Amino acid sequence: MTRDLRAIVVTGLSGSGKSTALGVLEDLGFYCVDNLPVALLPRFVELWRASDGEFSRAAFGIDVRAGHFLDDVPRVFQELRAGGVELEVLYLEASDDVLVRRYSETRRRHPAEDASGIAGAIRRERALLQALRERADRIVDTSAFTVHELRERLRELIEGQAGGPALTVTLVSFGYKYGLPIDLDLAFDCRFLPNPFFVDTLRPRTGTDPEVTDYVLASDGAEEFLQHVGGLLRFTLPRYQREGKTYLTAGIGCTGGRHRSVVLVEALRARLADTGYRIMVRHRDMAR
Repeated sequence: MTRDLRAIVVTGLSGSGKSTALGVLEDLGFYCVDNLPVALLPRFVELWRASDGEFSRAAFGIDVRAGHFLDDVPRVFQELRAGGVELEVLYLEASDDVLVRRYSETRRRHPAEDASGIAGAIRRERALLQALRERADRIVDTSAFTVHELRERLRELIEGQAGGPALTVTLVSFGYKYGLPIDLDLAFDCRFLPNPFFVDTLRPRTGTDPEVTDYVLASDGAEEFLQHVGGLLRFTLPRYQREGKTYLTAGIGCTGGRHRSVVLVEALRARLADTGYRIMVRHRDMAR
């Protein structure tokens, strides 16, 4: 009897959290191999099929250290999928300034570094990994995550596929001034609501403060906005699930991501609590 293998390729930028991701996968029962040359992946699968091993899930760390083997990615991935491997590509990245800071804190040498320094190495690595990024099934921007938050985020995403609820919904508050979160499936703009930033007593607080919450939810249009967005999600979520989607990320943005969007994301979480889906919340810019 032919056994099925689920394989996750963990890839992305150096310093974005790939080692953390592999650690999470190992904790979840995946057989993990880091920095295996891409061309050897089919051979690994052959050995696995011929063995009496008990694992049915494996994870492979592939990054810029693979060098010229990266050219084999399209052929190898196609070969694995044609051979019945359930292959998923998880790509991790972060903003340049965050990556520079992480490397300065760890004092590790960047694998693509040369005389141009760390900033040049990051740019070069982005270019070298572009083909892998284009083949990613999911892209996670780790810029705003602590190590603990990243572990929890990855665990929720992976467990959502491996025996947990069929669909994981992540609600993200963000500030448009800092750009759209890269992993959004849906984005909603709430900048039409009055901004607590211009109320002196509310400016230093955040959307988790009861007074800010009351101010935003009492604004003209806030309740109708929540009804429309909540209704849209209730309509689309079961249909996304029916089409095989296992995760969905919806964002609500205001100007700075500290007040209005935070309030609305928390209110939306409460309104979706009875849907049966796993609801996660992330406030990307609230601490800025």
